[in-house]
Parts: sequence; C-alpha cells; structure tokens
Amino acid sequence: MLDFIYYPVSGIMWFWHKVFGAVLGPDNGFAWALSVMFLVFTVRVVLLYPAITMMRTTRQMQKLQPHIQALKDRYADDKPRRAAEMQKLQKEHGVKPLLGCLPMFVQLPVFLGLYHVLRSFNRTGTAVGGLGMTPEENANTANYVFSVADVQSFLSARLFGVPISAAITSPQSVLESFAPHGGIPTMATIAAVAIPLMVIASLATHFNARASIAWRSQIVEPTPPVAIMNKLMLWVFPLGALTFGWFLPVAILLYWVSNNLWTYCQQHLLFRHIDRQEAAKEHEAAERRSAHAPEPEASNDQPEVRETETESANADRTTD
Repeated sequence: MLDFIYYPVSGIMWFWHKVFGAVLGPDNGFAWALSVMFLVFTVRVVLLYPAITMMRTTRQMQKLQPHIQALKDRYADDKPRRAAEMQKLQKEHGVKPLLGCLPMFVQLPVFLGLYHVLRSFNRTGTAVGGLGMTPEENANTANYVFSVADVQSFLSARLFGVPISAAITSPQSVLESFAPHGGIPTMATIAAVAIPLMVIASLATHFNARASIAWRSQIVEPTPPVAIMNKLMLWVFPLGALTFGWFLPVAILLYWVSNNLWTYCQQHLLFRHIDRQEAAKEHEAAERRSAHAPEPEASNDQPEVRETETESANADRTTD
C-alpha cells in the first residue's frame, strides 16, 4: 500500500550501505549501523523545510492566542460568527493553520516507512511478500531494493558482538539462528548494547520535549489540555522508549536514537534562528513606528514661528 514510500526509503539506506560498506566491508556491523543513521539524517534533511514551516506557524498562532481567546469570549454563543472572525484574524496576520499540521502528516508516513523497512529485515518480523515467516524464510526474501544477499548480510551483521537485527526479548529459536554467524547471542549480551541505546533515546525524548515546551510557552501560558499533553511528552513518551525498547531490534533502536539526536540539534538551531528572525522583525517595526512618529521639537517650534510672524506684521502696521 505504501510501496511508493518504502522503495525510496530502502533505496536511501541501500545507497549509504554501499558507501560505508565500500570502506568498512559490506557485512560490517558499523557499516549497517551508519547506513541506518544516515538514512534517518537524509530523510530529516528532506523534511527540514516542512519542519521550519511548522515551527513558524506555531509561533504565529501563539502570538494570536490572546486575540483568539477574546473572540471566543465575545462570540461564545455565535459559533458561525466566531469562526468567521477567527478566519478574518488569521488572514489579516498571514497565518495559515493548515501549514502547521501539513508537515506532521507528511512526516508520519515517511517515518512509518523507515520503521517498516528496518522491521522487514528482522528475522522475527514480516518480510516483503510474506507474513509470519520463519527466520530461514525471511533471510531468503528480498527486502524492496535490497537483494537476498543484502538481507543476509544485514541479518548477520553485529555491533559490539550483538546482531543488529536481534532484540532483548528475541525468542531462543531466533537467537539460535545466528549461530553460523558468530555464535548464539544471549539476552545479557544484547541488553548490554540495547539498554544504553534505550536510555539515550529516552533522555533525548525528554529533553526534546522540554525544549519544545519551553519555546512554545514563551508567549502564552499553556491551557489545561495543553499542560496535560506537555506532561505526557515530558514523562510518558520517554518512559515508552524504556518500555518498548525491550521488544525492538538493535537496528530500530539505532534509528530511534539517531532520530532523537537529530531532533535535539535541529530544535535548538531552528528555535534560535526563528527567535532571531522574530526579534529582527520587531526591531524593524519599532524603527518604522519611530520614523513616522512626529518630532517633539518640530511641534513645539511651530507656534513660536507663527507668533514671530504675527509680531512682525503688527510692527509693519505701526510703522505705516
């Protein structure tokens, strides 16, 4: 159904694997780990403009919140009039709320595609063209642009001695299937790699939420529903990384960590960039108001000029 997303996503990952595989070796675990990370980075670069658009729209809507609340109070019993006035207000200020939501809808299928392609590699997952496959069947099934040899290379790749396609809770039958490629991994060895990734993903999720909430709260205080959502973002979502990480392969944990680290850096850079732009606009607006304001000296001198002219005229009449 989403093959138009899955194929480009797998193509990007295939490209980066060829790049890093040429240097480190195609079966090297770090080559596959870097291909996952740079897959995330590439997609995030592509989605950078929608992310900036969403942040700018969010900031504009924040500035209009007092006016929007005033309209809600004024037309509390007249919903059609209230909607019309809000549209008029948004049009006057050049705000397009849909632009704030559209990037989210664009990003969602892309990141689902990222997850799906990585999940399709996994021996315990669903490979392309099959459902409920055994490890052997999955290892002999191509994954979109990846050949069977690529899939087997991914499944045998290890990071710090741990298969990147294994999860802490992988069944014993799956763990035993790794025996020909470096021995059977144990839950403890997988946890030694997976748990630090889970902790990093959880901390990054928390600090990303903290930065986002602080930035959005600069102009207006959050309403009670927003405050509840903020608490979920701060504590429940990071807890999800620690909870679901036990069931996710190391490769998907790498994706999660890479995505969160990119978000952390992107947020701080874009927040500062947008804040500087807003400050520059406010400074220019203040200068324009100052330039068009009447000068106090000019207004005070004018009566004196008229008074001098009147005295001169009276002196002329006296002379005549």
